[in-house]
Amino acid sequence: MIGLISATAAGAAARDRLAAAWPGRTRVYDGPVREAVGRAFAECDQLVCFLATGAVVRLVAPLLSDKGSDPGVVCVDEAQRHAVSLVGGHGGGANELALAVSGVLGCAPVITTATDATDIPGLDTLGWPVEGATAAVTRAILDGAPVTLDADAVWPLPPLPGNVTPAGGATRVAPGAGTGSAPEHDRAAGAEPAEPAVSLAEAAAIAAVPVGGLPGAMAATVAAGVVAEAAVADAAQERSPDSPAVVRVSDRLLGLGEREVVLRPPSLVVGVGASKGAPADEVSGLIEETLAQAGLSVRSVAALATVDAKAEEAGIVEAAARLGVPLRTYAAEELARIDVPNPSGAPLAAVGTPSVAEAAALVGGGELLVPKRKSAPEGRAAMATCAVVRKEPRGRLAVVGLGPGARDLLTPRARDEIRRASVLVGLDQYVDQIRDLLRPGTRVLESGLGAEEERARTAVAEARAGHAVALIGSGDAGVYAMASPALAEASDDIDVVGVPGVTAALAAAAILGAPLGHDHVSISLSDLHTPWEVIERRVRAAAEADIVVTFYNPRSRGRDWQLPKALSILAEHREPTTPVGVVRNASRPDGTSRLTTIAALDPATVDMMTVVVVGNTAAREIAGRMVTPRGYRWQTEGS
Repeated sequence: MIGLISATAAGAAARDRLAAAWPGRTRVYDGPVREAVGRAFAECDQLVCFLATGAVVRLVAPLLSDKGSDPGVVCVDEAQRHAVSLVGGHGGGANELALAVSGVLGCAPVITTATDATDIPGLDTLGWPVEGATAAVTRAILDGAPVTLDADAVWPLPPLPGNVTPAGGATRVAPGAGTGSAPEHDRAAGAEPAEPAVSLAEAAAIAAVPVGGLPGAMAATVAAGVVAEAAVADAAQERSPDSPAVVRVSDRLLGLGEREVVLRPPSLVVGVGASKGAPADEVSGLIEETLAQAGLSVRSVAALATVDAKAEEAGIVEAAARLGVPLRTYAAEELARIDVPNPSGAPLAAVGTPSVAEAAALVGGGELLVPKRKSAPEGRAAMATCAVVRKEPRGRLAVVGLGPGARDLLTPRARDEIRRASVLVGLDQYVDQIRDLLRPGTRVLESGLGAEEERARTAVAEARAGHAVALIGSGDAGVYAMASPALAEASDDIDVVGVPGVTAALAAAAILGAPLGHDHVSISLSDLHTPWEVIERRVRAAAEADIVVTFYNPRSRGRDWQLPKALSILAEHREPTTPVGVVRNASRPDGTSRLTTIAALDPATVDMMTVVVVGNTAAREIAGRMVTPRGYRWQTEGS
């Protein structure tokens, strides 16, 4: 919830505009300003204060406790010229809120967070838990000092600036914790061994207080697992006061130096089985104890998994809630097909599969790091089991449509995907259109005309290597563009995201008027990949069906007869006066458009940068615009 506080009539008017734009997301706080700010600070996730920055600073200063939990605060001035991200830029989401407020009120966002100002992703904005000396390492990145990226495997991280360099591509794996998933060519020969994982006994000696809500010995065990990383980090900091800055990416418990951070990727899946009525403390305690003994971080758990029959088992559901991860369930028949090291007759009799914990964790593949373990409560039989699997990292391929060329027709989603990609693949002229949007450190792989399949293969290969990739094309990526060849290359070992764009046909239609007001079809006249016989058959079908036709790739220097032929086919079924719209470089500064007729169109005036829209028998030119009637009468109420 976003709390809105104002003190003047102008502020109240702006406040009400924001509330109207975001129904259900905001709450207006009236009354004395100091009291209103206090109530909103305690009750809301974010605040927008229509007050002077000095006043807001004085009001919220006594309320601040921790940047990880404080709400984000945005301040808007009396004239609504600026939306200032004042407190909680990252943790509280104030930077994004300032941008959103500026979008509604038309004011300029003011964001002073160093990483945002320099267009470098903040380590605390990647969506993964981060631990260690975040401020010190971020400072090193911003200062251009050498920073080492030491990852257990290649993960689809956003671009990082050039001073952040991989540690020789090394894959560092704790003894007994399983191997990483980076390909062999990314591993450094002779990589130094990883720090040994902390034993549960060592961690238990450090733990001073039990975890609230857990009984006796189990509380001490779980507490040991929770504090293990902190204990090792303290020891590591003492040994290396002048160590270089390091960003680690790992699911392992590590000792961190005073200039080191670790990002926790969502790499672990914990399979869970439980008897009916198993206490949540027992399930949670078993999970945390198992992870701690294996030297694995609980913060890298991506999900709990179990059999469908346990989907509503309270102890399992509560354990997932405590971890803040989803609970995935699978049919017993599916789990029974998974090969596991420790099948058992008990779950087979109870739920129809010889394995729950191991099989549920292994669905979809991965490496079994910890085989099935049972809980060990005092004085009674175990009621919970768990197993831990490390999943292979999955690269990410975003296929992005840039639109017809105008920057204001590039969608916000397309912009976001371009900026989150560490690898950008595209035609050189399209890369030039959005080069200014790229973050520092983005690797650009560009090529010239005619290399579509090569670009598709390159993008898929980079995603398979674990990177975050954006493959760009004009218009919509799925319309005569890069999505088709890319998805023909891609298998289910990568994540694929399609980002729609404004097509050339839509951009041209908006310029011409409303030529696509009824049924319409797009046909490419390029016979480089499609035999002309097939193209001609499609043109004839559209002509006979009286459908508006948009021709893509209508004419080039080497293909000058296809457009006249297509027009002649349409002319067999339409009057010579049928309107035709011709738009070149739709939406771009040098764009042109004109209306003509099917009889008067000179094909020599058309090139590959042009789309040609041929009307149906109902299409008309009205006030200089091409209009296709919708083909039915409006239905009045009650008719």
